[in-house]
Amino acid sequence: MSIPALEVTVAAPVASFRNPLYPGMQVGLPCPPPSTVGGLLAAASGSWARVPQHTRFAMAFHVEAAGKDLETFHPLAEVGVKTTPVPKDRDYLWGTALTLWLIEDLDLWAARLRRPVWPLHLGRSQDLASVRTRRVDLDEVCGEQRRAVILDHPEASGTRLRLTTAVREDRSHTRWDDYRYADPLTTEHQSPPGNRLPVGWSTDTGQGVALLPAFHPALVEARS
Repeated sequence: MSIPALEVTVAAPVASFRNPLYPGMQVGLPCPPPSTVGGLLAAASGSWARVPQHTRFAMAFHVEAAGKDLETFHPLAEVGVKTTPVPKDRDYLWGTALTLWLIEDLDLWAARLRRPVWPLHLGRSQDLASVRTRRVDLDEVCGEQRRAVILDHPEASGTRLRLTTAVREDRSHTRWDDYRYADPLTTEHQSPPGNRLPVGWSTDTGQGVALLPAFHPALVEARS
């Protein structure tokens, strides 16, 4: 048995995802938070009002290398207080490819990603991304973890990450969840061959596909 899905591949030569748990520092994450991916779908739609609240996705992330460069950092301050920009190291990823799987509203998302309302990017606004989509069938058997970003569970491999799932549009509340990601650049935490996800589906290559929590800002509860 299988289910239809829309597979979305987002590629960017350079991407950078700042870890918000380190305010005032430019510490990078090894993969995009689900809230960032949700923002990309909202950009393609034109606004959050046009994103169905029930939308969920599964994702995997591939990266070929990592490095550091210098970026002009503008410190935040109280309104009316002038700050001085300073140079800071910035973690960046090179040769990135984000793969998403959507299993609902396939025609809607295929049309919006083909002609996005706003430019699509991963991380910083100057790092533009390209997008292609295709219809696939997912097998109703659990696949291997490999480079999937998944909710944390006891048998999962990879680095445990505290990531933002959704953020209110006015930034008043944030939903945080624990995830696992087997970073290909960190051999210590790579997912071993055959490590299957406990839930979900698989692609024709055996890649596991497990839906992440809903990311719409309207669903964020005032709990964190």
